[in-house]
Amino acid sequence: MSVVGGREIAETRRRHLAALAREVEARGLSWRFAGPGESLLAVYAPGAGRHVIVLATPCGDGWYYLWPAGGMADAARPGEVADHVRALLG
Repeated sequence: MSVVGGREIAETRRRHLAALAREVEARGLSWRFAGPGESLLAVYAPGAGRHVIVLATPCGDGWYYLWPAGGMADAARPGEVADHVRALLG
């Protein structure tokens, strides 16, 4: 990456997405990394044929998860985000 600190950003992003992956799996959902450099988390409801894409991004002095329908939450709260994503998937 050409961005200063790009490797650190990618590693931090991956760590936050992995934390969310553990939480969604604990709620009975499936997941996989997606996008360039596995920079996104695709979350699936098994058998439903639906998915939600979640990203983790730096914002100010912290990190946030973003997901469809205007979802945004502090990356320090992956359990709450997993609950929101599960609700979106029905």
